[in-house]
Amino acid sequence: MKETVHFYYTNDLHSYFDHWSQVATFIKNKQHESKEKNESSWTIDIGDHLDRVHPITEATMGKANVKLMNNLGYDFVTIGNNEGITLSHQNLFHLYDDAQFDVICSNLRCTISENPHWLQTSKIVSSNHGIKIGIIGLTARFNPYYHLLGWDVQPPYEVIAKELKKLEKETNIIVLLSHLGINEDQAIATKFPQIDCIIGGHTHHLLRTGEMVNETIITAAGKHCSFVGEVLLTWDHEKQQLIDKQAYTTNITHLPKDLTTEQRLMELKEEADLILSKKIIHTDERMKVNWFKETPIMKKFTEKLRVWTDADCAMLNAGLLLDDFQPGNITYKDVHRICPHPINPCVVVLNGDELLEVVRASLSKQLMELELKGFGFRGEMIGRMVFANLDVQTDFHPNGLEFVKAVLFNGEPLDSDKKYKVATADTFTFGRLLPEIAKSEVKQLFLPELIRELLVQTLLEYEQD
Repeated sequence: MKETVHFYYTNDLHSYFDHWSQVATFIKNKQHESKEKNESSWTIDIGDHLDRVHPITEATMGKANVKLMNNLGYDFVTIGNNEGITLSHQNLFHLYDDAQFDVICSNLRCTISENPHWLQTSKIVSSNHGIKIGIIGLTARFNPYYHLLGWDVQPPYEVIAKELKKLEKETNIIVLLSHLGINEDQAIATKFPQIDCIIGGHTHHLLRTGEMVNETIITAAGKHCSFVGEVLLTWDHEKQQLIDKQAYTTNITHLPKDLTTEQRLMELKEEADLILSKKIIHTDERMKVNWFKETPIMKKFTEKLRVWTDADCAMLNAGLLLDDFQPGNITYKDVHRICPHPINPCVVVLNGDELLEVVRASLSKQLMELELKGFGFRGEMIGRMVFANLDVQTDFHPNGLEFVKAVLFNGEPLDSDKKYKVATADTFTFGRLLPEIAKSEVKQLFLPELIRELLVQTLLEYEQD
């Protein structure tokens, strides 16, 4: 007898709920089809389902995301870095208290207490006709962040080897839920042929019909759930082996919306609006935002970062603020809308030459107009860098391009032999946006605070001025 089992999956939604009602239509239809055919199926999420960019997630600290997955009958999830490092320890510890699905993350550990009751390292499930399937989950290692939050993420390969030792003797099929990214998935498939299927995410890659790496099929469905994935594994009970592996992703954006889910989203939005409607201050003036000019609110925001982190100087990009603050009551909803980024404050140590190069690069037209996607930034473009406790003097070339003439700290030119503590957004510690910051050997991250929490403090002080 041959038996086919199905895995329906989502990955990297990032709280982009625009298509969630269509995701619901697809998943409900697929679940119904499997039931009608008496074929086993499981519904799975691969992490980064939540993102604090959305007010529903912000207001509920991700609890609403869990409710939405409960409503669609999810069976397993693993966690992504947005679940792992953008929530406080307590908020993650209790995120899945009411989950009606299994949370499998084999390499996550709590370092300050016992693990939360919901955290499992692996799971064995059985199909209708007795196929034993082992499920492993892995998340990406961002331990400089996790350690500050009371968690540790262990090396994936060591954990896989340990879990495989447990599962191989007891299962027929092994499936890995991987929030590690495509390069890691390909490497794991090469190193661990015992894994039959890797359902991936994190790097937002879209594999329309999967990819075979040796005998392992790997798959992923992009980002924001414009696509939903399906894996079909066929087991021959007589031969006691897998005889077919298939993976597909389906564009669901043209599907009709599931009305029950649409209604639930509307209710959650109303609840979020109520939670975030608390007044911070009242102002009679409009606080203007300009991505390419220094404004009073941006200057005060940057100075607040410097003081709060006890740094020598600070720098923030004006693109962090997406819109003006209008006259009237300013609420937490306004702050979230205007500064939605899951970005943390940080301090790096640079010598005078490095700091000078950072200032020069940050005021280049190329960086200011960069339409950045990722690294926690959820805005349109980087914008002009605004400085606190640094006197940055600029002029213009005949061709109109701005250049840095001098940078003074306490009235003196930067000293190449001196070390400066520079506060900024942790966005710039990633990639090659500002290499001197990314390469700094001394980085101090501040968690669980997001940068907008300092914006709230800035507004409160703004009111008093």
